[in-house]
Amino acid sequence: MLKYIGKRILQAIPLLFIITVICFILINLAPYDAVDAITTPDMSAEEIAIRKEEYGLNDSMVVQYFRWLGNVLKGDLGYSLASHTSIKYDLLIRIPATISLVLPAYITAFLLAIVLGLVAGNAKNRWPDKIIDSLCSIGISTPSFWFAMLLMYILGYKLGLLPLMGMHTLGMEGSFKDFMLHFIMPYLVLVVNFLPDLTRFVRGSTVSQLKEDYVIVQQAFGAKKAEILFRHVSKNVLLPLITKLGMALPMLVTGAVITESIFAWPGIGPYFVKAIQSMDYPIVMAVLILSGSLVILGNLLSDILYCVADPRIKSMK
Repeated sequence: MLKYIGKRILQAIPLLFIITVICFILINLAPYDAVDAITTPDMSAEEIAIRKEEYGLNDSMVVQYFRWLGNVLKGDLGYSLASHTSIKYDLLIRIPATISLVLPAYITAFLLAIVLGLVAGNAKNRWPDKIIDSLCSIGISTPSFWFAMLLMYILGYKLGLLPLMGMHTLGMEGSFKDFMLHFIMPYLVLVVNFLPDLTRFVRGSTVSQLKEDYVIVQQAFGAKKAEILFRHVSKNVLLPLITKLGMALPMLVTGAVITESIFAWPGIGPYFVKAIQSMDYPIVMAVLILSGSLVILGNLLSDILYCVADPRIKSMK
């Protein structure tokens, strides 16, 4: 197991290097210059040249890349071109806010999807399956920003039950009740966003498992449908879900960009969107690299969980 994990980590290093190269090239090929983020229209050409030299923008792309990579390897993600604040410390503040919103929503959707997917798969083409499938279709086709604004209008504006934006009311940062009131609407939006895809994945796995020979054997021994479904089928259905669980890791950081922006939740979402709008490319690079790294780690986590869950897979490694 440890040998396999070490091998996968070694394989991930060049892949991560390639991701940084691609992201850096795409940022530099974007139809704007980074100098636009650090200059104003009333600056003279001489002042602009001084600024470009100060930030090293006159160097070649290769020199800029390796300078940036060297700083990243030392734990320095650089500074915002617009606000001049440390990107590393900005992320350390914002990542916990994003995780506190995305993680509960994803866990809720994951657990609900297991139950709904098992029920739908067991009742294939019957009314429970059709109802669940219809709700999933509505959930997939509903834009998250539209559903968010609908909740804001009904629960926040019309009924006045919940605050419209932010993570805390000013002066009540330590209040758990106040946090929960702000938390409910973006949480509901994310649950509805995550749930349909997970439910359909579980349903498809359930339908496939119910055709296996071991189900027929259990039926021949007189096992009840509920017992077969929740004691035997569910175990085999959960194994493919491990892939989903591992690949959900990047969502903990970048899975709620739109929702966070709409509700002004002080996480990665508004930070990333503002950086794009202000052409603050060091922040964009930092978030892209963080997201890419989490994709690689998510794949590694999926493989490890597979090995732990199924000894046969471990023996093949």
